Amino acid sequence: MSTGLLSRMRAALRRDLDAARERDPAARSTTELVLTYPGLHAVWMHRAAHGLNSRGWQLPARVVSQVSRFATGIEIHPGATIGPGFFIDHGMGVVIGETAEIGEDVTVYQGVTLGGTGKHAGKRHPTLRDGVIVGAGASVLGPLEIGEGAKIGAGSIVVKDVPPNSTVVGNPGKPVVVDGQRVDPEKIHHPDLDHTRLPDPVADALDCLIERVEELEAEIAALRAGVEPPPSMGDGDCRERVKAGIREARRAPRDAA
Repeated sequence: MSTGLLSRMRAALRRDLDAARERDPAARSTTELVLTYPGLHAVWMHRAAHGLNSRGWQLPARVVSQVSRFATGIEIHPGATIGPGFFIDHGMGVVIGETAEIGEDVTVYQGVTLGGTGKHAGKRHPTLRDGVIVGAGASVLGPLEIGEGAKIGAGSIVVKDVPPNSTVVGNPGKPVVVDGQRVDPEKIHHPDLDHTRLPDPVADALDCLIERVEELEAEIAALRAGVEPPPSMGDGDCRERVKAGIREARRAPRDAA
């Protein structure tokens, strides 16, 4: 084994450990990470399986991946391409398909599926760009692209491209926050893991409806009493704000295509 290969392996190992240490506050020591973190074990065994697969040794590669699945509960096809700094937190039930491509410093949580659609050969699994975070139980299906710095909310089902630096929630997943700005490289490689404070467009719409109903009831009561209706106490006509948010969410997937 060449000195250059050993050096690259050590660098990859160090990067994986640094990613786990940075993104999991429960990590206390390097020894604990090496011995008890199945997400790291799955990634390391995948790197071995991917190396075998790249050299045409598909059967040994699949054997390694199945041993990894048995030991960790995480299934990664040997053909998947995974960049440095990839971290699987907890990890049980994670499935990553053959043609999936994962960039640098990506984080996924338990129960995530990066799955394919159809029976055709070729690219059929998603591409995750640098700094993407995929919440627990989310499914990203098909040969779509998740842009840099995007966050996929827990339980979302994503079947369309996602713009960079956006937040996706729901089933089917919709970008409900789209920054529109160039993603900060520092944030890409040191991602913000607070992916639970997600906007809810349905709740916004219901809040708007409740606000409008209360205003209309007050106006009707005033008219029946023959007095001047009370002034609106809200932030204006919330309907326009809600409609603008819906238009933005619908436009984002088209812009990313």
